[in-house]
Amino acid sequence: MDRLTIIKVGGKVVENEQELDNLITEFLKIPGNKILVHGGGRTATTIASQLGHESKMVDGRRITDKNMLEVVTMVYGGLVNKKIVAKLQALGFSAIGLTGADLNVIRAKKRPVKDIDYGFVGDVEEVNTSELRLLINENVIPVMASLTHDGKGQLLNTNADTIASKLACEMASFYNVYLIYCFEKRGVLANQDDENSVINELSITKFKGLQETGVINAGMIPKLDNGFNAKKNGVKEVVITNTGNISSGKGTRLTLE
Repeated sequence: MDRLTIIKVGGKVVENEQELDNLITEFLKIPGNKILVHGGGRTATTIASQLGHESKMVDGRRITDKNMLEVVTMVYGGLVNKKIVAKLQALGFSAIGLTGADLNVIRAKKRPVKDIDYGFVGDVEEVNTSELRLLINENVIPVMASLTHDGKGQLLNTNADTIASKLACEMASFYNVYLIYCFEKRGVLANQDDENSVINELSITKFKGLQETGVINAGMIPKLDNGFNAKKNGVKEVVITNTGNISSGKGTRLTLE
């Protein structure tokens, strides 16, 4: 099978012009087919504030009311997405910006209210791989914003780490899939105060142990949960790293053993 690399890039990277340029340079060095998935939460928070909308977060997760849904749609599906597409086009690579609603690529359902009402937040139900594969076969790079839809006309804000994992799982039937989570650190750190304490290989057992002791916490937990889910569902390799290492494969490699 052909190779497909799916890279999820975090908000701290896409909002920094130099970091974004570095990302795209390294991204284009990766051989084979590629998909780029992005969020843009920090930019959304800034613009929401400028518009007079308060950002509400619970345990690092955004509450998406009607006003915030409009902001994230503008920021993720517009500003950030088109900036990335334009930079890829400038370097001679054909790219297309998509949300889950475009070509019905990703359907989701509104998260049910339990202890917390997250508002217009979606949990992925279905990935339409056929349209993505058509684009990839034409040497087009899909650039996916972290927005989905429910099939009834409602857009939903959806976690970009989850979208990348779900895409990787579904595409694993057709490609040798490599999933890379790219953020500002060189990998998962054993000591948050030491940038050089990268854990080169992380098993599920070790992850659970480090989670219990608090070494791994906050936003890294859902990222790793999504990464291990991808490994369990046929994704060849999952790596967590920074922009400078996405083409070299250095960082934290996840293993099931």
